[in-house]
Amino acid sequence: QVQLVESGGGLVQAGGSLRLSCAASGRTFSRYGMGWFRQAPGKEREFVAAINWSGGSTNYADSVKGRFTISRDNAKNTVYLQMNNLKPEDTAVYYCAAKYIGLNVYSYWGQGTQVTVSS
Repeated sequence: QVQLVESGGGLVQAGGSLRLSCAASGRTFSRYGMGWFRQAPGKEREFVAAINWSGGSTNYADSVKGRFTISRDNAKNTVYLQMNNLKPEDTAVYYCAAKYIGLNVYSYWGQGTQVTVSS
């Protein structure tokens, strides 16, 4: 069982940067793989980035590769998404999610934080 709370969203101009944070509850944070997803109005929720339990393995959607960096600090029960060179098409509500080690499904989701990139 884990509760997730995202923060750090806001309004930026194209080319700018934001750092999103996702704070998780409990002392079992290291047992979960973590992911970031986003959803724009009228569109499907899409995968953005993921990081395994230890932080030793990461994956990114092609659309953000080279611009976004996912990281985690298990001692702080927090996962981050550093977003650089933001584009208007990055505008969306960003969600963090958690899946338990050995499972395929992200079972826990945060409430989301809005990221808006002006053109």
